[in-house]
Amino acid sequence: MSPCAKNESCRLIDDRGARVRGMSGTVLVTGAAGFIGSHVVRELLERGHAVRATVRNPSNAEFLNQLPGSERLEIVQMDLLDKSTVEDAVKDCEDVIHCAASLYVGVDDAQTQVVDPSIQGTQNLVDAMDAVGCVKRMVHTSSVAAVRRTDFDNGRVFNYEDWCDDASVNSNAYGFAKAGAEMLARGWIASKVEGEKPRYVSINPCVVFGPVMAERHLEGSMTILDHLLKRKYPFLVKMHVNIVDVRDVAKAHVNALTKGPDGGRYIVYNDSLWMPEIAKLLRRKVPDRKWPKIVLPKTLTYVLSVFHPQLSFAWVKKNIGMTCSYDVRPAMDDLGMEWLPVESSIVDGVNSAIDAGWR
Repeated sequence: MSPCAKNESCRLIDDRGARVRGMSGTVLVTGAAGFIGSHVVRELLERGHAVRATVRNPSNAEFLNQLPGSERLEIVQMDLLDKSTVEDAVKDCEDVIHCAASLYVGVDDAQTQVVDPSIQGTQNLVDAMDAVGCVKRMVHTSSVAAVRRTDFDNGRVFNYEDWCDDASVNSNAYGFAKAGAEMLARGWIASKVEGEKPRYVSINPCVVFGPVMAERHLEGSMTILDHLLKRKYPFLVKMHVNIVDVRDVAKAHVNALTKGPDGGRYIVYNDSLWMPEIAKLLRRKVPDRKWPKIVLPKTLTYVLSVFHPQLSFAWVKKNIGMTCSYDVRPAMDDLGMEWLPVESSIVDGVNSAIDAGWR
Protein backbone atom coordinates (compact mmCIF):
# COMPACT_ATOMS: atom_id res chain seq x y z
CA MET A 1 0.00 0.00 0.00
CA SER A 2 1.01 3.62 -0.14
CA PRO A 3 3.41 5.27 2.31
CA CYS A 4 0.69 7.11 4.22
CA ALA A 5 -2.62 6.09 5.75
CA LYS A 6 -5.55 6.33 3.37
CA ASN A 7 -7.77 9.40 3.46
CA GLU A 8 -11.19 8.39 2.22
CA SER A 9 -12.42 12.00 2.15
CA CYS A 10 -10.16 12.67 -0.84
CA ARG A 11 -12.02 11.01 -3.67
CA LEU A 12 -12.88 12.04 -7.20
CA ILE A 13 -16.61 12.45 -7.72
CA ASP A 14 -16.07 11.20 -11.27
CA ASP A 15 -12.87 10.79 -13.27
CA ARG A 16 -14.53 12.67 -16.14
CA GLY A 17 -16.70 14.93 -14.02
CA ALA A 18 -16.66 18.68 -14.35
CA ARG A 19 -15.36 19.37 -10.86
CA VAL A 20 -13.52 17.59 -8.09
CA ARG A 21 -14.48 17.76 -4.43
CA GLY A 22 -12.33 20.30 -2.61
CA MET A 23 -11.00 21.95 -5.77
CA SER A 24 -11.93 25.34 -7.13
CA GLY A 25 -10.39 28.06 -9.24
CA THR A 26 -7.50 27.77 -11.65
CA VAL A 27 -4.98 24.93 -11.76
CA LEU A 28 -1.41 26.02 -12.50
CA VAL A 29 0.53 23.64 -14.78
CA THR A 30 4.23 24.34 -15.19
CA GLY A 31 6.03 23.04 -18.26
CA ALA A 32 2.70 22.95 -20.08
CA ALA A 33 4.23 22.85 -23.57
CA GLY A 34 6.11 19.63 -22.75
CA PHE A 35 5.02 16.09 -23.55
CA ILE A 36 3.60 15.27 -20.11
CA GLY A 37 2.53 18.84 -19.33
CA SER A 38 0.45 19.20 -22.48
CA HIS A 39 -1.44 16.00 -21.71
CA VAL A 40 -2.02 17.17 -18.13
CA VAL A 41 -3.52 20.38 -19.55
CA ARG A 42 -5.73 18.32 -21.87
CA GLU A 43 -6.88 16.09 -18.99
CA LEU A 44 -7.73 19.07 -16.79
CA LEU A 45 -9.66 20.83 -19.56
CA GLU A 46 -11.59 17.65 -20.31
CA ARG A 47 -12.64 17.52 -16.66
CA GLY A 48 -13.89 21.10 -16.79
CA HIS A 49 -11.11 22.92 -14.95
CA ALA A 50 -9.65 26.33 -15.70
CA VAL A 51 -5.92 26.05 -16.39
CA ARG A 52 -3.03 28.49 -16.23
CA ALA A 53 -0.32 26.97 -18.40
CA THR A 54 3.22 28.23 -17.95
CA VAL A 55 5.86 28.04 -20.65
CA ARG A 56 9.26 29.64 -21.22
CA ASN A 57 8.33 30.49 -24.80
CA PRO A 58 4.60 31.05 -25.41
CA SER A 59 5.01 30.40 -29.14
CA ASN A 60 5.84 26.77 -28.28
CA ALA A 61 2.43 26.38 -26.63
CA GLU A 62 0.13 27.68 -29.35
CA PHE A 63 -1.04 24.13 -30.09
CA LEU A 64 -2.71 24.05 -26.66
CA ASN A 65 -5.25 26.57 -27.92
CA GLN A 66 -6.61 23.87 -30.22
CA LEU A 67 -7.62 21.63 -27.31
CA PRO A 68 -11.32 21.26 -26.46
CA GLY A 69 -12.13 23.59 -23.57
CA SER A 70 -9.32 26.02 -24.42
CA GLU A 71 -11.64 28.93 -23.56
CA ARG A 72 -10.71 28.02 -19.97
CA LEU A 73 -6.98 28.06 -20.76
CA GLU A 74 -4.56 30.88 -19.97
CA ILE A 75 -1.00 30.62 -21.33
CA VAL A 76 1.59 32.68 -19.45
CA GLN A 77 5.34 33.09 -19.83
CA MET A 78 7.37 31.80 -16.88
CA ASP A 79 11.03 30.95 -16.39
CA LEU A 80 11.60 28.72 -13.37
CA LEU A 81 14.97 30.40 -12.80
CA ASP A 82 13.37 33.87 -12.75
CA LYS A 83 11.74 34.20 -9.33
CA SER A 84 9.53 37.16 -10.26
CA THR A 85 7.85 35.30 -13.14
CA VAL A 86 7.32 32.24 -10.94
CA GLU A 87 5.62 34.26 -8.22
CA ASP A 88 3.38 36.02 -10.75
CA ALA A 89 2.32 32.66 -12.20
CA VAL A 90 1.45 31.14 -8.82
CA LYS A 91 -0.79 34.01 -7.71
CA ASP A 92 -4.46 33.10 -7.26
CA CYS A 93 -3.88 29.37 -7.84
CA GLU A 94 -4.81 26.84 -5.14
CA ASP A 95 -3.60 23.87 -7.18
CA VAL A 96 -0.19 23.42 -8.79
CA ILE A 97 0.93 20.58 -11.06
CA HIS A 98 4.66 20.99 -11.49
CA CYS A 99 5.67 19.28 -14.75
CA ALA A 100 8.50 21.56 -15.84
CA ALA A 101 11.90 19.91 -16.13
CA SER A 102 14.89 19.72 -18.45
CA LEU A 103 15.61 16.71 -20.61
CA TYR A 104 18.92 14.92 -20.54
CA VAL A 105 19.19 14.70 -24.32
CA GLY A 106 22.08 16.31 -26.17
CA VAL A 107 23.10 18.67 -23.37
CA ASP A 108 26.53 20.22 -23.17
CA ASP A 109 26.55 21.11 -19.46
CA ALA A 110 24.57 18.76 -17.22
CA GLN A 111 24.83 21.05 -14.19
CA THR A 112 23.37 24.17 -15.79
CA GLN A 113 21.09 22.47 -18.32
CA VAL A 114 19.69 19.57 -16.27
CA VAL A 115 20.41 19.86 -12.55
CA ASP A 116 19.89 23.59 -11.95
CA PRO A 117 16.53 23.86 -13.76
CA SER A 118 15.19 20.87 -11.81
CA ILE A 119 16.52 21.65 -8.33
CA GLN A 120 16.77 25.44 -8.36
CA GLY A 121 13.56 25.65 -10.36
CA THR A 122 11.70 23.61 -7.74
CA GLN A 123 13.21 25.76 -4.98
CA ASN A 124 11.97 28.90 -6.73
CA LEU A 125 8.52 27.39 -7.11
CA VAL A 126 8.12 26.46 -3.44
CA ASP A 127 9.52 29.89 -2.46
CA ALA A 128 6.83 31.48 -4.63
CA MET A 129 4.19 29.29 -3.02
CA ASP A 130 5.38 30.50 0.39
CA ALA A 131 5.32 34.12 -0.74
CA VAL A 132 1.87 33.97 -2.26
CA GLY A 133 0.34 31.70 0.39
CA CYS A 134 -2.67 30.46 -1.59
CA VAL A 135 -1.59 26.99 -2.80
CA LYS A 136 -3.38 24.08 -1.13
CA ARG A 137 -2.26 21.17 -3.32
CA MET A 138 0.90 20.40 -5.28
CA VAL A 139 1.45 17.42 -7.57
CA HIS A 140 5.07 17.08 -8.66
CA THR A 141 6.29 15.28 -11.78
CA SER A 142 9.27 13.30 -10.59
CA SER A 143 10.57 10.17 -12.35
CA VAL A 144 11.59 6.58 -11.79
CA ALA A 145 15.05 8.10 -12.25
CA ALA A 146 14.57 9.39 -8.69
CA VAL A 147 13.69 5.84 -7.58
CA ARG A 148 16.07 3.59 -9.53
CA ARG A 149 19.66 3.54 -8.31
CA THR A 150 22.43 4.17 -10.83
CA ASP A 151 23.86 0.73 -10.06
CA PHE A 152 21.41 -2.10 -9.45
CA ASP A 153 21.19 -5.86 -9.72
CA ASN A 154 19.73 -7.29 -12.90
CA GLY A 155 16.00 -8.01 -12.50
CA ARG A 156 15.54 -5.66 -9.52
CA VAL A 157 11.97 -4.60 -8.66
CA PHE A 158 11.88 -1.06 -7.25
CA ASN A 159 9.12 0.46 -5.12
CA TYR A 160 8.13 3.85 -3.67
CA GLU A 161 10.54 3.47 -0.75
CA ASP A 162 13.58 3.31 -3.05
CA TRP A 163 15.70 6.34 -3.93
CA CYS A 164 18.40 7.04 -6.44
CA ASP A 165 20.92 7.88 -3.74
CA ASP A 166 24.10 6.97 -5.59
CA ALA A 167 23.89 9.45 -8.49
CA SER A 168 26.09 12.45 -9.25
CA VAL A 169 26.25 15.11 -11.94
CA ASN A 170 28.92 13.06 -13.71
CA SER A 171 27.57 9.53 -13.27
CA ASN A 172 23.80 10.07 -13.59
CA ALA A 173 22.86 13.73 -13.94
CA TYR A 174 19.18 13.10 -14.65
CA GLY A 175 18.70 10.80 -11.66
CA PHE A 176 20.65 13.24 -9.50
CA ALA A 177 18.42 16.11 -10.65
CA LYS A 178 15.09 14.31 -10.27
CA ALA A 179 15.92 12.81 -6.86
CA GLY A 180 17.29 16.15 -5.69
CA ALA A 181 14.21 18.09 -6.76
CA GLU A 182 11.81 15.61 -5.18
CA MET A 183 13.80 15.48 -1.92
CA LEU A 184 13.83 19.27 -1.84
CA ALA A 185 10.05 19.48 -2.22
CA ARG A 186 9.45 16.80 0.40
CA GLY A 187 11.87 18.53 2.76
CA TRP A 188 10.03 21.80 2.25
CA ILE A 189 6.73 20.12 3.17
CA ALA A 190 8.31 18.45 6.23
CA SER A 191 9.57 21.82 7.49
CA LYS A 192 6.05 23.21 7.82
CA VAL A 193 3.82 23.02 10.87
CA GLU A 194 0.53 21.15 10.74
CA GLY A 195 -2.24 23.28 9.30
CA GLU A 196 0.14 25.15 7.00
CA LYS A 197 1.22 22.24 4.81
CA PRO A 198 -0.08 22.09 1.25
CA ARG A 199 -0.99 18.61 0.09
CA TYR A 200 2.01 17.14 -1.75
CA VAL A 201 2.14 14.09 -4.02
CA SER A 202 4.80 13.01 -6.50
CA ILE A 203 4.20 11.08 -9.71
CA ASN A 204 7.20 9.03 -10.87
CA PRO A 205 6.81 7.89 -14.49
CA CYS A 206 9.09 5.49 -16.35
CA VAL A 207 9.67 5.86 -20.12
CA VAL A 208 6.64 7.73 -21.47
CA PHE A 209 5.20 6.86 -24.89
CA GLY A 210 1.97 7.93 -26.54
CA PRO A 211 0.46 10.47 -28.95
CA VAL A 212 2.43 13.68 -29.42
CA MET A 213 0.86 17.10 -29.85
CA ALA A 214 3.96 18.91 -31.11
CA GLU A 215 7.06 17.85 -33.00
CA ARG A 216 9.27 18.80 -30.06
CA HIS A 217 7.57 16.03 -28.04
CA LEU A 218 9.56 13.53 -30.09
CA GLU A 219 12.50 14.40 -27.86
CA GLY A 220 12.95 12.92 -24.38
CA SER A 221 11.29 9.53 -23.87
CA MET A 222 9.90 9.52 -27.39
CA THR A 223 13.44 9.72 -28.79
CA ILE A 224 13.48 5.91 -28.57
CA LEU A 225 10.59 5.63 -31.02
CA ASP A 226 11.79 8.61 -33.05
CA HIS A 227 15.10 6.89 -33.79
CA LEU A 228 13.10 3.97 -35.19
CA LEU A 229 10.84 6.30 -37.16
CA LYS A 230 13.76 8.09 -38.77
CA ARG A 231 15.71 4.85 -39.20
CA LYS A 232 18.64 6.78 -37.79
CA TYR A 233 20.46 3.48 -37.29
CA PRO A 234 19.91 0.27 -39.31
CA PHE A 235 20.17 -1.91 -36.23
CA LEU A 236 18.68 -2.41 -32.78
CA VAL A 237 20.34 -2.66 -29.39
CA LYS A 238 19.10 -5.08 -26.73
CA MET A 239 17.72 -2.45 -24.39
CA HIS A 240 14.85 -3.19 -22.01
CA VAL A 241 12.31 -0.34 -22.02
CA ASN A 242 9.91 0.27 -19.10
CA ILE A 243 6.82 1.87 -20.65
CA VAL A 244 3.82 3.89 -19.52
CA ASP A 245 1.31 5.82 -21.64
CA VAL A 246 1.41 9.62 -21.47
CA ARG A 247 -2.39 9.64 -21.19
CA ASP A 248 -2.17 7.48 -18.06
CA VAL A 249 0.56 9.72 -16.67
CA ALA A 250 -1.69 12.75 -17.12
CA LYS A 251 -4.63 11.00 -15.48
CA ALA A 252 -2.45 10.03 -12.52
CA HIS A 253 -1.41 13.66 -12.01
CA VAL A 254 -4.96 14.99 -12.01
CA ASN A 255 -6.28 12.15 -9.84
CA ALA A 256 -3.48 12.80 -7.33
CA LEU A 257 -4.74 16.30 -6.62
CA THR A 258 -7.45 14.76 -4.47
CA LYS A 259 -7.11 10.97 -4.48
CA GLY A 260 -4.93 8.99 -2.14
CA PRO A 261 -3.14 10.09 1.04
CA ASP A 262 -1.13 13.25 1.43
CA GLY A 263 2.57 12.64 0.84
CA GLY A 264 2.00 9.81 -1.64
CA ARG A 265 4.76 8.75 -4.01
CA TYR A 266 3.38 7.00 -7.06
CA ILE A 267 5.36 5.08 -9.65
CA VAL A 268 3.45 4.89 -12.93
CA TYR A 269 4.57 1.99 -15.10
CA ASN A 270 2.71 -0.50 -17.23
CA ASP A 271 4.93 -3.04 -18.96
CA SER A 272 8.39 -3.61 -20.44
CA LEU A 273 9.57 -4.59 -23.90
CA TRP A 274 12.96 -5.19 -25.44
CA MET A 275 13.82 -2.89 -28.35
CA PRO A 276 13.63 -5.78 -30.86
CA GLU A 277 10.10 -6.51 -29.57
CA ILE A 278 9.11 -2.87 -30.12
CA ALA A 279 10.42 -2.98 -33.69
CA LYS A 280 8.61 -6.27 -34.34
CA LEU A 281 5.35 -4.75 -33.07
CA LEU A 282 5.79 -1.76 -35.39
CA ARG A 283 6.52 -3.99 -38.37
CA ARG A 284 3.19 -5.67 -37.72
CA LYS A 285 1.08 -2.61 -36.87
CA VAL A 286 2.67 0.02 -39.15
CA PRO A 287 3.73 -2.13 -42.11
CA ASP A 288 4.02 0.70 -44.63
CA ARG A 289 7.20 1.89 -42.87
CA LYS A 290 10.54 0.13 -42.80
CA TRP A 291 11.75 -0.80 -39.34
CA PRO A 292 15.21 -2.13 -38.40
CA LYS A 293 15.60 -5.85 -37.79
CA ILE A 294 19.27 -6.46 -37.04
CA VAL A 295 20.01 -6.80 -33.30
CA LEU A 296 23.48 -5.62 -32.33
CA PRO A 297 25.27 -7.91 -29.83
CA LYS A 298 26.45 -6.27 -26.63
CA THR A 299 30.10 -6.61 -27.65
CA LEU A 300 29.48 -4.62 -30.82
CA THR A 301 27.42 -2.10 -28.85
CA TYR A 302 30.54 -1.43 -26.78
CA VAL A 303 32.40 -0.75 -30.02
CA LEU A 304 29.63 1.58 -31.21
CA SER A 305 29.84 3.56 -27.96
CA VAL A 306 33.36 4.65 -28.89
CA PHE A 307 32.01 6.54 -31.91
CA HIS A 308 28.45 7.42 -30.87
CA PRO A 309 28.08 10.87 -29.21
CA GLN A 310 25.15 9.80 -27.01
CA LEU A 311 26.52 6.44 -25.87
CA SER A 312 29.29 5.58 -23.44
CA PHE A 313 30.97 2.40 -22.27
CA ALA A 314 29.40 2.90 -18.83
CA TRP A 315 25.90 3.36 -20.31
CA VAL A 316 26.20 0.18 -22.35
CA LYS A 317 27.35 -1.76 -19.30
CA LYS A 318 24.43 -0.51 -17.18
CA ASN A 319 21.65 -0.72 -19.78
CA ILE A 320 22.22 -3.28 -22.51
CA GLY A 321 20.80 -6.65 -21.50
CA MET A 322 19.80 -5.33 -18.04
CA THR A 323 16.23 -5.39 -16.73
CA CYS A 324 14.31 -3.86 -13.85
CA SER A 325 10.66 -3.24 -13.05
CA TYR A 326 8.49 -1.40 -10.55
CA ASP A 327 5.77 -2.01 -7.97
CA VAL A 328 2.77 0.07 -9.05
CA ARG A 329 0.19 -1.26 -6.58
CA PRO A 330 -0.07 2.08 -4.73
CA ALA A 331 -0.96 3.91 -7.96
CA MET A 332 -3.59 1.32 -8.78
CA ASP A 333 -5.02 1.13 -5.24
CA ASP A 334 -4.94 4.83 -4.31
CA LEU A 335 -5.27 6.64 -7.63
CA GLY A 336 -7.54 4.08 -9.31
CA MET A 337 -5.11 3.64 -12.20
CA GLU A 338 -5.70 1.16 -15.00
CA TRP A 339 -3.18 1.05 -17.82
CA LEU A 340 -3.76 1.51 -21.53
CA PRO A 341 -2.31 -1.37 -23.58
CA VAL A 342 1.40 -0.89 -24.19
CA GLU A 343 0.75 -1.62 -27.86
CA SER A 344 -1.48 1.48 -28.00
CA SER A 345 1.19 3.60 -26.35
CA ILE A 346 3.73 2.67 -29.03
CA VAL A 347 1.49 2.61 -32.10
CA ASP A 348 -0.48 5.75 -31.20
CA GLY A 349 2.76 7.59 -30.52
CA VAL A 350 4.29 6.63 -33.86
CA ASN A 351 1.10 7.25 -35.85
CA SER A 352 0.58 10.69 -34.29
CA ALA A 353 3.98 11.80 -35.63
CA ILE A 354 3.30 10.26 -39.05
CA ASP A 355 -0.22 11.69 -39.32
CA ALA A 356 1.04 15.18 -38.44
CA GLY A 357 3.64 14.97 -41.20
CA TRP A 358 6.57 15.30 -38.81
CA ARG A 359 7.99 11.89 -39.73
